[in-house]
Amino acid sequence: MARITKRVLIVLCCIISFDAVYGQLGFCEGDLGDPIFTEDFGTGTTNGPPLDPSVTTYTYVDSGPEDGFYTISSQLQQLGAFHSGLDNTPGDVNGRAFIVNASFTADQFYNRTIEGLCENTSYEFSAFLQNLYDIDSGVCDNTGIPVNVRFQIWDSTDTILLASGDTGDIDGTSTPIWTQYGLVFETGAGQTEVILKMINNGNGGCGNDLAIDDIVFRACGDITTISSDVSGEDDIIVCNNQTALNTTLTVSVASNIFIQWQESTDGENWNNIPGATSVTYVTPGISTSTFYRVNTATDTDNLGNVFCSFFSNSYSIEFIEGPDAPVSDGDIMSCDNESVPALTVMSSPDVEIRWYASESSTEVLATGSSYTPEEAGTFYAQSFVTGTDCGSTSRTPITLSFLEAPFFTNPLETLEICNGQEMKTLSAGISNVQYAWSTGEITSSIQIEIGGVYTVTVTNDVGCSATKTFQVEGLAPPVISNIFSEGESIIIETENEGNFEYSLDGIFYRSTPVFRNVPGGLKVIFARNDTGCPPILTEFYHFNIPTFFTPNNDGINDFFRLPDASFFSSSFIRVFDRFGKLLISGNGASFQWNGVYNGEELPPDDYWYEITIEDRIVIGHISLLR
Repeated sequence: MARITKRVLIVLCCIISFDAVYGQLGFCEGDLGDPIFTEDFGTGTTNGPPLDPSVTTYTYVDSGPEDGFYTISSQLQQLGAFHSGLDNTPGDVNGRAFIVNASFTADQFYNRTIEGLCENTSYEFSAFLQNLYDIDSGVCDNTGIPVNVRFQIWDSTDTILLASGDTGDIDGTSTPIWTQYGLVFETGAGQTEVILKMINNGNGGCGNDLAIDDIVFRACGDITTISSDVSGEDDIIVCNNQTALNTTLTVSVASNIFIQWQESTDGENWNNIPGATSVTYVTPGISTSTFYRVNTATDTDNLGNVFCSFFSNSYSIEFIEGPDAPVSDGDIMSCDNESVPALTVMSSPDVEIRWYASESSTEVLATGSSYTPEEAGTFYAQSFVTGTDCGSTSRTPITLSFLEAPFFTNPLETLEICNGQEMKTLSAGISNVQYAWSTGEITSSIQIEIGGVYTVTVTNDVGCSATKTFQVEGLAPPVISNIFSEGESIIIETENEGNFEYSLDGIFYRSTPVFRNVPGGLKVIFARNDTGCPPILTEFYHFNIPTFFTPNNDGINDFFRLPDASFFSSSFIRVFDRFGKLLISGNGASFQWNGVYNGEELPPDDYWYEITIEDRIVIGHISLLR
């Protein structure tokens, strides 16, 4: 890429992918040996040093490589359109990378002889590449000219191609991405050197700028997996409060592979186990943490050569400190009518608690610091290191006992009461207990006179309680708001509503509050709830006063008179016209008026009366009809 002369606003970023993004060339699928060759281009804040002239035909510059030039630098952004980021090597400080601006024509830009290989051995070559073009710069069209590199492995004579592969197009991106590519090849008899070549498949121009880092060659072997007769392929964790462990380890390898078992106490420093060269190995009695692995090679002479042999993943037998037994929060005594409480223990936060039905049972009832059993008994809690079977040497017993509680055969009783008219007794029905009523009383029974919800809680001598509820429906009596006469009828009105019934003699009741054709006089009105509650008694003076009269001499209603006046000790009546003029008056028992005033018949109209009966005055009107 030619030097960019236009001004470009660069936003620095440090989004680096250290995860291996694999290309399509191929990697070793088995165990790997130690790196026999590594090139990470060193560290430093200044560019350089340049590569040996035998490695590349490109020209070295201190900064800003143009097409056909390169530099070695910890700063990837050598041109304004390049990514700003770090090299690929994990943990590097100011790590450098090989930064290449491809030539205008496809050509080879890297050639290096790799020495010290072992004959008849498979190897993996790998390297990390990054397309340096930042598409957010907008300098090139779209994603710019893609990077496309061919890797080749040749024999030392540079005449036999052992392996080759292309990366394919690597487009420009908006963030720096390191991608790993690899090749697998095999050396022949007497072959200890190869030549690595990198060839630019694309043309120069706007794009096709790349960075290379972490070139590695490692021996490549088969996949080897260690398993044991104790836990299969899973590592073994042993409690140090148990006896020493013996186990048989087995490794899966191809038939033409040579084996050497190794052991370590720290997983880093390894020693060969004398005579352990078969696919199985029986460990001695182990009481401390030990790691095992196998060193494999295709040639027995290569065993022990870290560059020509392979090492399986380690298999660990780890002895860990057994936990202390959990501490009981105490036995529990619970009333048999309450919810079953949980048994609980205390332990350190890094252990797991398992519950058992006996000291020797293997069936786990529950896990966790608490357990709620379904019945009374003694249960046992044991501590385990989380995720293991390394348990405490003892189990902690905790006992759950049930106490007999008072029992109501009918814990909910419903009944009725005539509010304010009777007393009823509510009884707990259980003896030899303490009583606590919702009314505050502490006797075995109480008297009530109004409805409501009443409860009694009884407690026995072991502290267990039970509660009975009385739902008492209060039946309200009728509340008389008015009683009045309407001619010969008595009409009763109430303030409240209900299923009421009424009587004038206390014997025969009716549901309607109207009595007709009732002679005048002092009456007793009986009113009650129809459930049989006692009646409410109200005295009432019934004045049987006609509402009209027709003085036409037909012998029917010819006079206005008080037919029931004889029921009262005294009565007096006065009659007025609508203007308040007194027309007639007289004693009630003998009073009668035919609608004549001063010898003249008065016209049909309503006329007003005032009647004094004993100590009461009644005012109303009567209609004169002709």
